[in-house]
Amino acid sequence: MASFASRPLTEPPWGHGKLTQTAHAPGEVPHQCITRLYKCVRYFSGVTTSQTNSPRDHLDVSSLISAIENFNRFYIRLPALQTLSFTTLSVLDTLTSRGPTRLTKLAETEQISQPGVTQLITRLEHDGLVERRPDPTDGRAVLVHITDAGRQVGASRLEDRIRRLVPLVAQLAPEDQRAITEALPALSRLAELGNQTRS
Repeated sequence: MASFASRPLTEPPWGHGKLTQTAHAPGEVPHQCITRLYKCVRYFSGVTTSQTNSPRDHLDVSSLISAIENFNRFYIRLPALQTLSFTTLSVLDTLTSRGPTRLTKLAETEQISQPGVTQLITRLEHDGLVERRPDPTDGRAVLVHITDAGRQVGASRLEDRIRRLVPLVAQLAPEDQRAITEALPALSRLAELGNQTRS
């Protein structure tokens, strides 16, 4: 298989416009989405910085968004072990990463209404995925804690996603896989900045 990493990129690999969706045979969309995301990440990770004094000159945020959303369209539709909504999974992930959290903070972080998050937590508590406990620093408030069962939901989902993506990633050339690996810290940092903005 030809390696994308060996090809010089003198302009965005998707052209100057936004990415567009095209029809593909079953099974082709995931691989192409990963390929497009890789090419976009590689472009923004500094491959073309030698052609300019400022890498920012080449940072087309609109195209970056298009590439990521194109990947996400297939990723979020992967068959799942649990039939849970994206918001539910996001709340469980937030509780796993941030620890016990007040309802008001969850509503702000997940960008849903206070009544909406209250109803969601009530359902999750009924299912044994979270539990509410008094806030030790404020007797009038409660903190939402994730349970072991809630953590297992996230762990099972991660394992399932890995199982489904490994065969697709294996179709990329070794050079391409290394290039994606090298770009991961920058993407993680970008996500951290976004989370800080929402906090």
